[in-house]
Amino acid sequence: MNRLILLGFLLLMSIDTASQVCIKLAGNRIGPFEFDATWLARATAEPLIYLVLLSFGCSFVVYITLLKYAPVGPAYAAAHSHIVGVLMVSIFVFGERLSLMQALGAMAIMAGVTILAATEGRANDEAAVPTNGRRECDSKDSISERN
Repeated sequence: MNRLILLGFLLLMSIDTASQVCIKLAGNRIGPFEFDATWLARATAEPLIYLVLLSFGCSFVVYITLLKYAPVGPAYAAAHSHIVGVLMVSIFVFGERLSLMQALGAMAIMAGVTILAATEGRANDEAAVPTNGRRECDSKDSISERN
């Protein structure tokens, strides 16, 4: 199961990164925002906008699915790790330069996601071990035992 969760995180990061890159490309094609019908017509005629909307929908489904199987802390952090992916794409695709602070920030984000995942796993393992010799039960078990 852990492999599937890792694949889910990578899929989420990939979808989110792709959607952010598509937003940049679409914005370049549409031009700066202007509060008029011409700009709105350009925006609705841009196919990448619809790819972005589809990506957001797919990202939502993957994230909700991950929350079903993974701890909330690492899932939330991994949902925002696309920032590092976007940074890498902006360097390799758009030719932007990476500053020292950006590199340190990207490493801090990835370290944070890793630490959250590692400590959340240990915390769940410790919580699953009963301290009083009795089996821990979840709310569903306690409700069914009362009825």
